[in-house]
Amino acid sequence: MLFLILLIILVILGVRCVKVVQQSEAYVIERMGSYFQTWNNGIHFKVPFIDNIVNKISLKEHVMDLPAQSVITKDNVSMNIDTVMAIEITDPKLATYGVDNLENALEKSVGTALRNVVGELELDQTLSERDSINAKMQNYMDEVTGKWGVKVNRVELKNIVPPKEIQNAMERQMKAERERRAQVTEAKGNKESQILQAQAEAEAAETEAKGRANAEIEEAKGKAQAIREVQQAYADSLTMISNANVSDAALKLKAFEALKDVANGNSTKLIVPSELQDLTTLGSALKISAEKEQK
Repeated sequence: MLFLILLIILVILGVRCVKVVQQSEAYVIERMGSYFQTWNNGIHFKVPFIDNIVNKISLKEHVMDLPAQSVITKDNVSMNIDTVMAIEITDPKLATYGVDNLENALEKSVGTALRNVVGELELDQTLSERDSINAKMQNYMDEVTGKWGVKVNRVELKNIVPPKEIQNAMERQMKAERERRAQVTEAKGNKESQILQAQAEAEAAETEAKGRANAEIEEAKGKAQAIREVQQAYADSLTMISNANVSDAALKLKAFEALKDVANGNSTKLIVPSELQDLTTLGSALKISAEKEQK
């Protein structure tokens, strides 16, 4: 019976001394109170009462949401800044023996780095240069945490909370900037509208001027055509007279008839052209001769 009890105890101890380490973990082992070795993934056997697992460490990236830190800028503005830090343990032994309370040490180191970096910047730079602050803090933390077996993958400013009066001033400034942009946009719109209206009026005036010019051109063409037709008719009449062989006496007679029509008017004076004087004498002679024949 005693042997059976001892056998059961040995079996239980043997089972409990068999350890399976997961892929993302590492065990730090001490033997007789001193560091012995680090177990990585796989099956391991622990010597009962001699070996002791002092630390189980996760090798996954760990994101730490750190509490707000009070900092003062170069221009003496006090503010609270929340940070987020992503770390990865690269050496389980150093993470176990290199520092006491790793998370607390990381938190204090981040606060120190943040004060050092922001203390060299003014308020506007702190608000606008987050990427630069993140890079400087990461470099600082890499130097500090290297001896702890910890790699800092990134440090980011999550939230910056300036004093209430600064927030109010910033809100007023943002409101004024929005109003200014709205006025600039409205002014640009009015300017573009006036430009478009002026262009439309100029195009309309140009179109009207072209219309008037075309009308005047057509009118001038019509007058020119009428003049050409009158001249052509006059030339045709001269040609017909020339072709008809009209004598000078007939032409003078026609002129005399026209002169008679003029004489029948209200004019008291009549100027007879010299070329018609012979025709007048001839007419008188013909009249006298005709009267004699009737007698």
